[in-house]
Amino acid sequence: MRIRVTLAAVLVVGFALVAGALVLVALLGSVLTDQVCRAAQDRAAQLAAAPAAVVGPSSTEIVQVIDRAGHVTGGGSRLASPGTGCVRVEPPGHGEDFVFAAAVVPSGGEVVVGRPLVDVLDSTRFVRRVLVVGVPLMAAIVAGVTWVVTGRVLAPVTAIRREVDAITAAELHRRVPATRADEIGRLARTMNRMLDRLQRAQQSQNRFVSDASHELRSPIAAIRQHAEVALAYPERTGIGELAATVLAEDLRMQHLVDDLLQLARSDEQRSAPPDLPVDLDDLVLTEAKTLRAATSVAVDTTAVSAGQVRGDEAQLARLVRNLGSNAARHARTGISFGVAEADGVVVLTVSDDGPGIPAADRERVFERFVRLDAARTRDIGDSGGAGSAGGAGSAGGAGGAGGAGGAGLGLAIAAGIVDRHRGAIRVTGRSTLEVRLPAVSACSNSGRSAREG
Repeated sequence: MRIRVTLAAVLVVGFALVAGALVLVALLGSVLTDQVCRAAQDRAAQLAAAPAAVVGPSSTEIVQVIDRAGHVTGGGSRLASPGTGCVRVEPPGHGEDFVFAAAVVPSGGEVVVGRPLVDVLDSTRFVRRVLVVGVPLMAAIVAGVTWVVTGRVLAPVTAIRREVDAITAAELHRRVPATRADEIGRLARTMNRMLDRLQRAQQSQNRFVSDASHELRSPIAAIRQHAEVALAYPERTGIGELAATVLAEDLRMQHLVDDLLQLARSDEQRSAPPDLPVDLDDLVLTEAKTLRAATSVAVDTTAVSAGQVRGDEAQLARLVRNLGSNAARHARTGISFGVAEADGVVVLTVSDDGPGIPAADRERVFERFVRLDAARTRDIGDSGGAGSAGGAGSAGGAGGAGGAGGAGLGLAIAAGIVDRHRGAIRVTGRSTLEVRLPAVSACSNSGRSAREG
């Protein structure tokens, strides 16, 4: 870039200097020639007023007197016929041009005076010599100044490039210098913000891998423990008991892997979901029916009314299933669903009568692998399947039969689905999850009445 800027400056300045030099020489020659012309005209007028004062040619001028018949007085040929202006002619016997002017004699005829252009030619020749040396010298000076100034301007860019080139995956904490207040400083601050995002992404990825590895170790360790006990004491462990344990832990591991794959696809998928109408109330009623069949808690759907949104039906069904399973795991006697549409927004609420979520944890429960202490205690009593704390469980079957085995992924997946559908999710009250999604139309479902499951 430094070379290109210097070359561009030299070309632009050089072109301007050459063009200016040509114009200068042309104007100088024209001005000096006009001065010689006016001098010749003045001299011709002076001699026309006193023809008797005319003398022969000299080194500074040539004079001819033309009579009425058009003949040159004293013989010879006429050198020029300037008329009322001036003409440039090289007379015979002279190695240079003359400017000729004429004046009318009152008694008849005219006087023609020629003045040499040697001084004009010498002056323009001198100026050309100066410009031949001066233009390249000025171009060289411009090149040097541009090179130095460009180097100073680009020095911070070079420092930024070297610093960024030295930053590796293990040194994302390093930052580029951003002390300037100009465009380069703004570039440096932008790069530092990018490095902040990369560092946070790497930390999140490392934490995700660590947490996933930790969660996967639990079912693997349980399977290994029961297998070792069965090998060491075959008379104490039956095939059926071992198979049931292995199957339960395998299902737990399968649900966890499914959730991890879902999160990975969610991270990679940045495009908008399909723009298809989805009846959110139908999905809620389907999930309520499933929960009634799989759990003993009461499921209330009296607050479910018509609500249609746009998006991916499978993803939205996963959202409802995650919220329902989470509520079922923490409910004491019952859960309730609600769907309502107002002001172009469909509001989905899922509540349970469980211990609730502390106010300090209502934002944290939507992070990955977050489980509160109460949920961890409850997971111990569940056979490899219970959910996570305060809504941080995962999406599987109902009532602790599925999900990520208490891995704390359910609400993280739900939050990702809501975000992709341009909605919002939050914890309201003690144990109510509220999802707000853009409605298809404020009146598209006006003919549908509220239904109970």
